[in-house]
Amino acid sequence: GTKIYSTADKNAPFRFTIGDGTVIKGLEQAVAGGDGVPPMLPGGVRRVIIPQGLGYESLARKIPGMQYQDCQEGKGVGPIPPVPEAFEEYQRFKNIYCNANRPYQPDLVLDVKLYGRRVS
Repeated sequence: GTKIYSTADKNAPFRFTIGDGTVIKGLEQAVAGGDGVPPMLPGGVRRVIIPQGLGYESLARKIPGMQYQDCQEGKGVGPIPPVPEAFEEYQRFKNIYCNANRPYQPDLVLDVKLYGRRVS
């Protein structure tokens, strides 16, 4: 596949709070652990392959009269490429993961580095 967006390239880490429902389940599971995946430690780096069911599946559900969900940064689960700085990347993301007419969504591959400290 091709890279859609990279926060590392933009030098702007994606920030979220575990358990608040703002990120896809697969990313939260990759960081917090679960289903046989150990939790990440601060400074840890992990390549994560997230299947459709733990990714953006909810963004592609059919809504009567609409082809695309309103998937923008700050609306729904993330990470979603920011529209102003990454318009082309956002369009690619939207066409793949927010399109109700697409028969499937590919798995996501994310390279994750955990900054900060874990709070239990």
